[in-house]
Amino acid sequence: MTQIKGSCVLITGGASGIGRIMGRMVLEKGARKLVIWDINEQGIKETIDELRGKGDVKGYRIDISDSKSVEECFGRTVQECGNVDILINNAGVVTSNSTFDKLSISEIERTMEINATAPMTISLQALPQMIARNHGHICNIASAAGMISNPRMSVYAASKWAMIGWSDSVRIELKQMKSKVRISTVAPYFINTGMFDGVKSRIFPILKPEPTAKKILQAIENNRDFKGLPFGYHFIRFCQALLPTSIFDYIFGEVVGIFHAMDHFTGRKI
Repeated sequence: MTQIKGSCVLITGGASGIGRIMGRMVLEKGARKLVIWDINEQGIKETIDELRGKGDVKGYRIDISDSKSVEECFGRTVQECGNVDILINNAGVVTSNSTFDKLSISEIERTMEINATAPMTISLQALPQMIARNHGHICNIASAAGMISNPRMSVYAASKWAMIGWSDSVRIELKQMKSKVRISTVAPYFINTGMFDGVKSRIFPILKPEPTAKKILQAIENNRDFKGLPFGYHFIRFCQALLPTSIFDYIFGEVVGIFHAMDHFTGRKI
């Protein structure tokens, strides 16, 4: 079991959505310190004001796509807040619902830097210290899009496939080291936080933020290696292995409607 009580918890993208909700929940569970990393300075201020009565909260404005800023900010975090016991790589971005041929190079780079590279650079700061203490937990919030290819979100899917592969590889490395440091990979379906406004889901329900945040924290506490949300998503790869591509595409893409989920995407207006 990973104990949230008494821990210093760092959450990226912690000033909005499930990041803010998880921040509130870890304080309610008795976290020693909540550290928020976010690019939205106003969001950080509002979150700290909202959560101040529940515990000790510290916020840092940072662009996590800048690896040098990540290194500097993590150093400040440890100096001012103490060792990070639990890191939740939650920050993510989706730029549009354009097909790949209409994307710009800047959209590709931004998506990959924030969704795939940043969790690695942040974890690279936290993990050696955790290994040295033989204590700590990193939770990487990927996406169900990292398990099933989806049109109109090709680069987002690529970033989440990358995150899942990297996260699980590190889990195996730690296991081979016989380290007590744990890695959890979480792959949720669309969550109703505004990030995926306009998405339509025919069969699988759009996830509600509160219960989703609760399940992610439970996965951390129970040292779950991998958790798909909803549970049915655990069977996607089994179905891909079992079914011919044309039949899989028809069932999941057309009947279930996953291939049309992004048709009317608008996203969060910033």
